[in-house]
Amino acid sequence: MPRFSRRLLLTATMAALAWIVPRAVAKAASLGTGIRGVDHIGLVVRDIAAATAFLEAAIGARVIYDTLPLGADPQEGHDAESRLGLASGARIVAIRMMHLANGPGIELFQVEADDQHGPARSSDLGWQHIALYTDDIDAALVRFAQAGGTVLSRPHSLPPQEAGPGNQFCYAQMPFGPLIEFITYPHPQPYREQTDLRRWTPPAS
Repeated sequence: MPRFSRRLLLTATMAALAWIVPRAVAKAASLGTGIRGVDHIGLVVRDIAAATAFLEAAIGARVIYDTLPLGADPQEGHDAESRLGLASGARIVAIRMMHLANGPGIELFQVEADDQHGPARSSDLGWQHIALYTDDIDAALVRFAQAGGTVLSRPHSLPPQEAGPGNQFCYAQMPFGPLIEFITYPHPQPYREQTDLRRWTPPAS
């Protein structure tokens, strides 16, 4: 293609993009994202049976179904690595979806990998914890500890924007590493006086 024609084509393409892109962005903004909220939380474990038993005993989770039953062909190889962001050589050997009262489900992945690292700490980058709302934080912590979890402290008052009589939280750790926050706020929170937006609170079971 002659240099003049290539330059003309490039100019026309840039002009078209200058017209299309702003309109596409405006349309997306007017339509919204379509996002409803959190659907489920993925959790990698070394032993899916032990993790299931703990989640059942500690927080009342229940098995819904197995996407990849233990013993079936694992998800591995280049396609799985590129599609799911796995480390080279990693193998997903089991996947299970669990139900937890109200709100997001918990999806367990039993993964085998040579360079598998331990769970992130609260000071590490990335998703830090999941929070479970409870009507009785003391009873929830007792149950969690009896199931084998570690309660990191006594319940603390929530910060000023969330504070109120009985509004408390406490961090705890599963035997296989991930952090759980137990939270309760039976008293209306002060932030509600400053905005029409509301944080999502699981409805009573």
